[in-house]
Amino acid sequence: QVQLVESGGGSVQAGGSLRLSCRVSGYWYNNKKLSMAWFRQAPGKGREGVAILDVDGHLNYVPSVLGRFTISKDLAKDTLYLQMNDLKPEDSGVYYCAAAYKFRVSMRAADYEFWGRGTQVTASS
Repeated sequence: QVQLVESGGGSVQAGGSLRLSCRVSGYWYNNKKLSMAWFRQAPGKGREGVAILDVDGHLNYVPSVLGRFTISKDLAKDTLYLQMNDLKPEDSGVYYCAAAYKFRVSMRAADYEFWGRGTQVTASS
């Protein structure tokens, strides 16, 4: 059973930066076979895929964050990151880390088997 624990959320002014971390544990074989992603959910809205890093290292981002957010991972630390720059109020919400034992994944939440509890990000104007 994979466990995911997010950290790094907070409140910033518009234009500010945050780096989210997702510590991965409990996997029972090489975590290179985990595809991972960041999702977010604003109040009253559905869960939206933000960034994907699949097993083969392919990256994908929702268009609204292109050029501002970067997803990466550090295998030695068993940690997934989301660097968020130039934050906008519309980026606010709870950010979730997700993982799946799949080689190819999409921005659909149904693709993912494991979820963290989330961390709050608030960017105010």
